[in-house]
Amino acid sequence: MNPFKTLVALTLLVLTPLAHAFDLQQLSDQLAKPAVIHGAFVQEKHLRSLPQPLTSKGNFVLARDSGLLWLLDTPLKQDYRITAAGIARRDADGGWQMLPGKSAGAEQNRLFLAVLQGDSSGLQRDFDVQLSGDAQAWQLTLVPRSMLLKQVFNQININGGALVQRIELLETQGDSTQLKMIDSSSDKPLSDSERADFAD
Repeated sequence: MNPFKTLVALTLLVLTPLAHAFDLQQLSDQLAKPAVIHGAFVQEKHLRSLPQPLTSKGNFVLARDSGLLWLLDTPLKQDYRITAAGIARRDADGGWQMLPGKSAGAEQNRLFLAVLQGDSSGLQRDFDVQLSGDAQAWQLTLVPRSMLLKQVFNQININGGALVQRIELLETQGDSTQLKMIDSSSDKPLSDSERADFAD
């Protein structure tokens, strides 16, 4: 075979996967596609000072145009709403009270919303981002750039397919949090009560 043709064939073979590589924009488009996602979550907080992780469970509702409802069932019942305006907690009367926004916890929740909504521009502003895998099975690795986030996190690992499935937060003090999204589906619209919670 002609050596030149062999070289061209090998070059095409090497470059073709790059041309079809799964990139951050494609991931953003994929995660931003569903209008509403319902699911359950299990969160495990691993603290250096405790032999067993602290586990919390509940349900979530992610609405592309509204924000995130984070409905904690155990160990205590507490509802949170995370939107572009900030974080609110449901009070005993059923209303929403805004929480102070200038904290590492607020940054974490803003980050969480950006991840679930596929906001790659927001992530790239605050992190060095590495993506591997394909549309069916991908991993996103985030290393903080901003000083505030560097004080809290060493690294954040996110895994998923059509939707986000797992988030791991590795903290600077040696603690870590693992969050598993379970039975996530995008086939139901917002209920009337969920719509009211976002509108309140």
